Amino acid sequence: MRIVVAGSSGYIGTALLHRLNAAGHQIVRLVRSAPEQPDEVRWYPDQQRLDPGVLDGAQAVINLAGAGVGDQRWTPEYRALLRSSRIDPTTALAHGIAAASDPPRVLLNASAVGFYGDAGDTELNEASPPGQGFLADLCQAWEQATQPARDAGARVVQLRTGLLLGPHSGLLKRLLPIFELGLGGRLGSGRQWMPWISLADEVAAIEFLLGTDDLSGPVNLTGPAPVRNAEFARTLGLVLHRPALLPVPAAVLRLVLGEFAGESLASQRAMPAALATAGYPFQHDNLAAALGWALAR
Repeated sequence: MRIVVAGSSGYIGTALLHRLNAAGHQIVRLVRSAPEQPDEVRWYPDQQRLDPGVLDGAQAVINLAGAGVGDQRWTPEYRALLRSSRIDPTTALAHGIAAASDPPRVLLNASAVGFYGDAGDTELNEASPPGQGFLADLCQAWEQATQPARDAGARVVQLRTGLLLGPHSGLLKRLLPIFELGLGGRLGSGRQWMPWISLADEVAAIEFLLGTDDLSGPVNLTGPAPVRNAEFARTLGLVLHRPALLPVPAAVLRLVLGEFAGESLASQRAMPAALATAGYPFQHDNLAAALGWALAR
């Protein structure tokens, strides 16, 4: 299969390309600078510009482009970047698919469980309504930007990814130094639900969705057993053989993380209903297994 990939140099993209190349797919990587490899093609996502000819003859497009949500404090400038780095590439690709003479038949486009906002204890599936807040609004606009591809007849899947657990993932990179010192614990009340997924299942599920022709629309890329934050902390402590008894008050999180603290304390009991119905076989169906794999324990 010839697959055009945007955001291939990111954390998910790097792992996904390794898997797709190993499976024998032909990959075309969209890059922002002058191409240095034969599989690279330059595009201009900040200008919402892509030569539709790049997409001609491709069977699929995977768009993972977007600045990291937790990489910096949410200044007005960074909030604008979070939005533009998602909406502009998606808009360019959706219009490119619509304009191609021999267009790809499927677009797998990144999104996030932030779509649901802070939903408390409510169990969420792909039919659940959007929430409120910056990330919820951003995810709605992100998903809506795929509309031209849908209008052109492409099968569009929105990949609502949960909290990624993998070697050197952003979440674990921040937590490990604290927990390894025995200073870890729940965040805030610890009652908020955490919809985790292992990186192995993330990339395997994306490959699975490439070939699942009858599945479109939003798909929760989350493990089958979300846990409350307090349980996450206990399990991480057990895997590391460290105590996890020291809570981090919400006020401290807000001091350290700024506005992002509110999103980090949001509760999303998201379930992978669409994946389960389609028969996706999870490699890591519980948190301890996912953490053990991610930390090689």
